[in-house]
Amino acid sequence: MRFVDEYRDPAAARLALAEITALADPDRHYKFMEVCGGHTHTIYKHGIEHVLPSNVELVHGPGCPVCVIPMGRVDDAIKVAEAEGVIFTSFGDMMRVPGSSGSLLEAKARGADVRMVYSPLDALRLARDNPDRQVAFFAVGFETTAPSTAITLLKAREAGIRNFSVFCNHVTIVPPLKAILASPDLRLDGFLGPGHVSTVIGNRPYRFVPAEYGKPLVTAGFEPLDILQSIMMLLRQLRDGRCEVENQYTRAVRDEGNPRALEVLAKVFELRPHFEWRGLGFISQSALRLNDDFSEWDAELRFSIPGVRVADPKACQCGEVLKGVIKPWECKVFGTACTPETPIGTCMVSSEGACAAYYNYGRFRGFDRQRIPVQAG
Repeated sequence: MRFVDEYRDPAAARLALAEITALADPDRHYKFMEVCGGHTHTIYKHGIEHVLPSNVELVHGPGCPVCVIPMGRVDDAIKVAEAEGVIFTSFGDMMRVPGSSGSLLEAKARGADVRMVYSPLDALRLARDNPDRQVAFFAVGFETTAPSTAITLLKAREAGIRNFSVFCNHVTIVPPLKAILASPDLRLDGFLGPGHVSTVIGNRPYRFVPAEYGKPLVTAGFEPLDILQSIMMLLRQLRDGRCEVENQYTRAVRDEGNPRALEVLAKVFELRPHFEWRGLGFISQSALRLNDDFSEWDAELRFSIPGVRVADPKACQCGEVLKGVIKPWECKVFGTACTPETPIGTCMVSSEGACAAYYNYGRFRGFDRQRIPVQAG
């Protein structure tokens, strides 16, 4: 990729939309799920949902790493942060996610030493510079961010830094996809596969989607033309009677993924027997934990963590949004009691959350979508 403008060219977008319109059977309704929250923000930032044919619908999936963390794990993080002598580090998004007793940001206001970092290596540096303090890092994210945590742990062991630990909440993408496909609540025609995760794991892990469930999947990039081309590729498959995993994001994703990153993950992590997902409940082998070789750096073993399951507020429907069952504006508290300044659920907090995308780009409520006529050329 040389210039971002190449992927935001209006003339190319009009051509893509013309082909999408020609491919979409007017007697059929198409429902595609964009798995990644980054896709959701591109779609609503650039108004893609307004120019698609009325029978092509996009719904949101569980690919926002902050959004899927349940309230109980936030409470666990706050418990560690409030322990004596601890410096608790986190990415910015997670600091505002509400637990049952407030957020990490509120814990900081109460006196806990909570600090925002841009990388787990920043947390390791804090541990090196503060040898008399325990430094814990709140690790979240899919396979996209897990390699950076793994490398940090390898460096901690190599340098002999013992006052550093990781509260691991890394999750994996394939099990929630299986849970979505097995759900009776939703009928889908295909998937826009997550681009960032796929740079690490590749396209091969998605082959079960067409093989077992008969749905096409196109791994998509994050610019407007990436989204449009991916929708076009899905419609072509359906028109031709094909059902495959295709790669639109060829400039960043290889079928085999990133072997070096996968090797690092295998050195540090192992699969948990089960893990709770917001909206999806407990899913087996859907998250990572530190293996025995790195137990000395495991915050769940170092600190007393309650590990209590906490139900979401009844008014919050983040779970339904994450499953694609409802759109954000269909939640009763969207844009009223729940805003980015006063979030009730995670989907309004995260920079990848669907509710934040709707709120920030003006999609506050349901309405009849006005379609813009598409002309080629």
